Amino acid sequence: MRRITKLLAGAALGLTAIPSVALAQDAPVAEESPDEIVVTARKREERLQDVPIAVTAVTAETLENQQVNSVREVAAYAPGLNITTDAVGRAFLSIRGVGTTLIDTVQPGVGIFVDGIYQPNTSYLNNPVFDVARIEVLRGPQGTLFGNNTLGGAISVITRPPTDEFEGRISGVYADPDNYQTLSASISGPIIDGVLRGRIGAAYHSHDGFSTNLLAGGDARPMETESVTGSLVWDAPQGAQITLNAYYNNVEGSQTAYSSPAGPTDYVQDTSLNENSIAQYEYTGVNVRGVFDVTGNTQMTTILAYDQKVGSAQGDGDFGPVDFIRVRDGRNVLETFTGETRFDTHWSDNVSTLIGVFASHSDSDYYFVNNLVASSTPLVLVPLPPSRTVIEQSSAAIFGTLFWNITDSLELAAGLRFDHQEVASSATVGQYSADEWQPRLTLTQHWTDNWMTYASVSRGFRGGGANSAGAPNPFYQGDSVWTYEIGNKFTTADNTLTLNASIYYNDYQHYIGQNSLTPALIAVNLNTGDVESYGFELEGNWRPTDIFALQGGLTYNHARITDDSEYAAVIGHGLPSDRILFQPDWNFFVTPSVTFDVGPGQLRLDTTIVYKGDRAGSSLSPTFAPMLDGYYLVNANIAYSLNDWTVALWGTNLTDEEYYDSYLDRSLLGALFGDASPITRNLGIMGDGRRVGVRASLRF
Repeated sequence: MRRITKLLAGAALGLTAIPSVALAQDAPVAEESPDEIVVTARKREERLQDVPIAVTAVTAETLENQQVNSVREVAAYAPGLNITTDAVGRAFLSIRGVGTTLIDTVQPGVGIFVDGIYQPNTSYLNNPVFDVARIEVLRGPQGTLFGNNTLGGAISVITRPPTDEFEGRISGVYADPDNYQTLSASISGPIIDGVLRGRIGAAYHSHDGFSTNLLAGGDARPMETESVTGSLVWDAPQGAQITLNAYYNNVEGSQTAYSSPAGPTDYVQDTSLNENSIAQYEYTGVNVRGVFDVTGNTQMTTILAYDQKVGSAQGDGDFGPVDFIRVRDGRNVLETFTGETRFDTHWSDNVSTLIGVFASHSDSDYYFVNNLVASSTPLVLVPLPPSRTVIEQSSAAIFGTLFWNITDSLELAAGLRFDHQEVASSATVGQYSADEWQPRLTLTQHWTDNWMTYASVSRGFRGGGANSAGAPNPFYQGDSVWTYEIGNKFTTADNTLTLNASIYYNDYQHYIGQNSLTPALIAVNLNTGDVESYGFELEGNWRPTDIFALQGGLTYNHARITDDSEYAAVIGHGLPSDRILFQPDWNFFVTPSVTFDVGPGQLRLDTTIVYKGDRAGSSLSPTFAPMLDGYYLVNANIAYSLNDWTVALWGTNLTDEEYYDSYLDRSLLGALFGDASPITRNLGIMGDGRRVGVRASLRF
């Protein structure tokens, strides 16, 4: 700890004394200068460069130019954020090293919010992105400002609001070799001038993927999504504003369609499954937001929301050609009710407060039937007893932050949050509950209008949960973190250069990480023990002329398990490595772009190089952990814009780099069936190969 303290102190002196060599953290990969971007990271509209939080804002222009189709793909452009996936219904998510969990029944370690509405499940990260204004990625605990479970940070998706004037957008995309296609449209405008305005959008996306099922035939990892969103805004009397939002997403794709590689450097795209493993999820939701001027100096915001996820899946349960287990009927339903009220009060020119209450309740119903294969010629299936688990989760919190401008250039923000959480399960007796306090203190010094330094200390907490029947630990407790951070944000007077930096140290207790199998072969979620992570995040945006721009970001994150005694107490042995699953030490991106006039329009050319370093794969072995090699991705975009039209030629992974997005070694199936069994094998899911396509869009 003394070493980290010296590191933070030394870096603080360097950051405050040498703004000209500080590197960037918060400059988004966007058309706009970072100085022009307004964010709501602190529940108030503020200039991105004035927010004393490590936050990246990825704008709509970047999402379009970089061909980002899902929220998880944003991780390439947000330092510290790491997202991988092995199924359409879940994703592995972490910020600064911690948050990754393999089972979607565990609450996310990073809060996911859509227009301020908390999403209790990581499956949303695979949902389509369209009609989005920007995506903000906030690093570090944010519990004094946001709703629930912001242990490592928050991902906040802000959609385009209804407009006072009529406008519309249409976009179409097609690419090969996997028949990648997207069609989206939205329309917005006044319904009653000055009183009521609305917006509606729809999108369709599909692709075949790069994997073929060599045994059953067909595409092993396809994807198809259908989405509809709608919004109404009523500008009510006396300055009140009521917003009603509703959405529907239908997502169908592969469910743990693993290949069988010889090892982590044997890249195998195709699978050999007895039937294609496919899952379908329907997401529906409705929410209402009211903003009211309670007094001359106090504004109240109230949110009520209902969200539902209904999923079904079937496929090959043993992940290989030996026809042993089929998942015949896997179903799950998740219903979530959320409520939040905030009071934003400006007591004087120097003092203001943001105080809120939050509550949520979710019901999860998991049901599945596995069939043993008695004979495959002809196919005879013997059903195993069905399994069903119902889990109820409730949470309530009160949170607040005091903002005090001590001087014109010095601000102190002091926040505190109290959480109460309860979990009950039909598979266990009793319930889990927790009461946690989470403070935050931030000191911000504005040296000039374009240069500021901040230092913060905060605590974050994530609630625990329940296991299936027969587990030695019916419940696992929540984990928590103390985060210490120093950051610097610098922009030149002419806004051509933004250079920012942050360094941090995280101290985690009772970390919820690798799930496992007990000696009795019962799958359990559990606490690992203690984890520390420290590192730095750098990000920059340089626009010396109207023609050329350069953006980039670099992350070093040393995240290691320092004590796995809690894992060993349940499983009987420790972990084979101190590495965090799927978490690289190094990653970076860089995007040079050129924009110049051609005839009556503009031509834009950009190339993005993304690097993700070596990562640890999953293993249940007490002595061996597979390591996945680092990889580079090269993307490019050539777009011509004329008036309201844009046409583009684009490509992703142009070098056709081979890498694993998810990997589990043979110890998983070996624990179930024995190491010598023909069923036992390594399991891997490769990332997408090279795509080249065209895009056309119209705004009116």
